[in-house]
Amino acid sequence: MDLALLRTFVTVHRAGSFTRAAALLGLSQPAVTGQIRTLEKQLGRPLFLRQARGVSPTTTGQELAHKIAPHIDALLEITEADLDGPDPHRTLHLAGPPEFTALRALPALTPLINKGLAVRTAHGTAEELFENLAAGHHDLVITTSRPRGGLLTATPLCDEEHVLVAAPRWAARLGGAAVLRDKGAQALENLPVVEVHESLPLVSRYWASVFDTKPIASGSVITPDLRAVLTCVTAGAGLAVLPRYLCADALDTGEVVALLDPPVPPLRTYFLVVRTGTLALPHLARAHEWLLRCAVSW
Repeated sequence: MDLALLRTFVTVHRAGSFTRAAALLGLSQPAVTGQIRTLEKQLGRPLFLRQARGVSPTTTGQELAHKIAPHIDALLEITEADLDGPDPHRTLHLAGPPEFTALRALPALTPLINKGLAVRTAHGTAEELFENLAAGHHDLVITTSRPRGGLLTATPLCDEEHVLVAAPRWAARLGGAAVLRDKGAQALENLPVVEVHESLPLVSRYWASVFDTKPIASGSVITPDLRAVLTCVTAGAGLAVLPRYLCADALDTGEVVALLDPPVPPLRTYFLVVRTGTLALPHLARAHEWLLRCAVSW
C-alpha cells in the first residue's frame, strides 16, 4: 500500500477537513480527495463521512488511524531528520505584519528554529510583500490580502476577531454598551481615534460591519504598529479597533474595555502566501505546515 496515501489519510483524520489537510500537505484539495478515494477503493470501505463543514472518520477510519498514525509519524521523523543537519539553504525569509509576526508566527516557529532553521523577517504593504515574494526576496508572506494570478499561492491561515476598545474612563463616559447599542456610531463621534493609518482601515471596517456606516472622526493618533495603538489606548488616548489576540491580556486586566459585543464580530482572514511550486523546498514546506498546525489553536 502506498505510504503517501496513508500519510494523506492521517493528515485528513487529524485536520478534520480535506481543505486544511491539503494546506498542510502542500497539495490541492482535489488531489487529497482523489488520494482518499483511492485508499477507500483499496480497502473496500469508506474512511470518512462528508459533512457540511469538514469530515468525520467512520469506524473503519478511526481504527485505521489508531493503528497507523504512530508509524507514519515515526517514518516522517526519520525522513525529516536531515532538518538537524547542516544546510546552507535553510534560511526562511518571512514577511508579514510586525505584530502578528512577533506575537504569533515567530513563537510558533521556535521549535524549528531550535532545530537549526534560520529566520529573517520583513514587513511592508501587501503590494510590496507580493512584489518581493514574486521576485524571490521573501519565501513566505503572511497577509490579510489574497494575491491574484497563478504566480503566488495563498492558503487560509486563521481568522482574527476585531474588538472595539477604549480605556475604562472613556467607557464610563459613554454610559455603557447599552447606550452604544441604542445610539450606534453617533455615540462615538466625539471620542478620539487611534489608528495605524490616516485612512482608518480597522475602524472603517468595523463601522461598516457593525454600524453600517462610515466613521466621521479623523485619527487623533496614527502609528503604524498595532502594539503602539494598544499602548496609546491603554494610556487613555482614545478608542481603537484591535485584534482580540493582541488586546486579550489588557481586556483581562481591565486596562482596556470592550465597548461593544456585537452578535457577529468583524473578522479578518490571514493567508500564507508562497511562490507557486516552492513548497517542494523542505524547509519552506516544514515552516508552512508548522504554522498551519499552530493556527488551529489561535
